[in-house]
Amino acid sequence: MSSEKADFLLIDNSNSFTKLALSSRSELVKIRKIATREVDEKRLADALRGWRFDSVVLSSVVPEKGDVIAHFLSHYPTLRVSSKVRLGVGIDYPKPKTIGADRLANAASAAAFYGTPVVVVDFGTAVSFDIISAEGNYVGGVIAPGLEAMTDYLHQRTALLPKITLLEPPAAIGKSTRKAMLSGAVYGYRGLVRQILVELGRELGVKENLNVVATGGYADLIGAGLPEIKSIRSDLTLQGLRIIGTLN
Repeated sequence: MSSEKADFLLIDNSNSFTKLALSSRSELVKIRKIATREVDEKRLADALRGWRFDSVVLSSVVPEKGDVIAHFLSHYPTLRVSSKVRLGVGIDYPKPKTIGADRLANAASAAAFYGTPVVVVDFGTAVSFDIISAEGNYVGGVIAPGLEAMTDYLHQRTALLPKITLLEPPAAIGKSTRKAMLSGAVYGYRGLVRQILVELGRELGVKENLNVVATGGYADLIGAGLPEIKSIRSDLTLQGLRIIGTLN
């Protein structure tokens, strides 16, 4: 296998998947992904085969797996993202150390690419909203159950409701149990997101055209029916890690 070289190895260790990116100081070069539950030294070695880099930027919200990754890469200079590193945004929050590393990376990326004020909606295992004020400070957020978690809960807690594959409903009125669940999930979830954005805009003093960027696994599905979401960027977190690595 041919070898590729860049400045950084960026790692976004989240609940469902761990994304690894080979990156220069100005752009992402290659991206690979493994299921977080499968992260161990062998899988990491396989995923990184053929890559060479000078240092590591690590965002982890799964402490056990984050420690495995950090130990495996301990012979490299490693920056673990936290509120103590330079982010390109300020923090106006009572307990900065409780902010998830991925949320800080999203804030750094959104402010750099889209300006402020800006709201990031990350459709992951949970859906998180992160708010950067007009002054360029991370000021807080909202966390709600993820779309898949909500539909899985219905399947697990009822005798007759099936597990469904999430996609765009054919109509609001479901003509089968699965279609009814799909309608409730997707249209209902869009309603949840829309109302949260209304409240955030009110508190930020932005009555219309609130700057909203989405990322995460279900950003395309939910964002397709929400004109409030101005941009969808799948690599937002990794770009934030690149920015943080360059600043530090």
